[in-house]
Amino acid sequence: MTDFTWPTALPALITPFTESGEVDIDAHHHNISLMAERGCKGVLIGGSTGEGPLLEPGDRRILVAKARRAAPAMTVICGVNAESTRQAISQITEGAAGGAHSALVLTPTTVSRNRIANVERFYGEVAEEASLPILLYTAPGVTGWVLPTESVNRLAPHPNILGIKDSVGEPDRLDAYADLIESGFVIYAGTTRALLESGKRGAHGAITASSNYALTEVGRAMSGDGDAQKRMTELSRIVEVHGVTGTKFAASLVGLRPGHPRSPLSDIGPDAQNTIIEALAGAGLG
Repeated sequence: MTDFTWPTALPALITPFTESGEVDIDAHHHNISLMAERGCKGVLIGGSTGEGPLLEPGDRRILVAKARRAAPAMTVICGVNAESTRQAISQITEGAAGGAHSALVLTPTTVSRNRIANVERFYGEVAEEASLPILLYTAPGVTGWVLPTESVNRLAPHPNILGIKDSVGEPDRLDAYADLIESGFVIYAGTTRALLESGKRGAHGAITASSNYALTEVGRAMSGDGDAQKRMTELSRIVEVHGVTGTKFAASLVGLRPGHPRSPLSDIGPDAQNTIIEALAGAGLG
């Protein structure tokens, strides 16, 4: 059992940086507070959209702690992007020090990638040592490979592995999780185009980049609103072709303070900005 609740729609929250590359604490506080005002019940800090792979030691603790202070009732998940068990535990410990409720642990992306035995060992060791409950995380758009559903089923019985964020974008993968869902394993859809079908197949909720700029629409699509799904599929296609910085710009149009990206990422240009402005306006946002 956990002492927090799993919300149904969470943003993979953007991380604002100053021009020199430092975490912009004031902008982050603003973003958390604004999300809370809009009814957001939880956030992912330092996920892929939050430039998690670019975070430095100490950043997670600062970002998580500020989120907890700004919105004490909000569930805070700390993103973990690590190649080794030691790195993962260090990041989880940092998130726990800031007050995170759980950790979302991305599959290793380099020497262990596609080596299933190594990846399963990684998750098993992390689950044993972690001071927080963990969620698995497969995101082939970031890592270049997919965690097999067979691995998920083998890992899920561990008492400290409570769920998965599945960003493969193939809702039929949830059919392989049917028994896990029945037992209370938490499935989060991570791909905007798959919200409606994922909800139909038993996903608990969604953790998406699009929730930064269209939180209510994401919730509607997850709840079975086909029109909302159509709007979100088109909108996310236009925004997210530009990656993290496209999401940051879209978020700025709905009141968030995105700050700067951390190098080597760079802001999108005027043409891309105009396309996103038109898309959000057409969707009744921004």
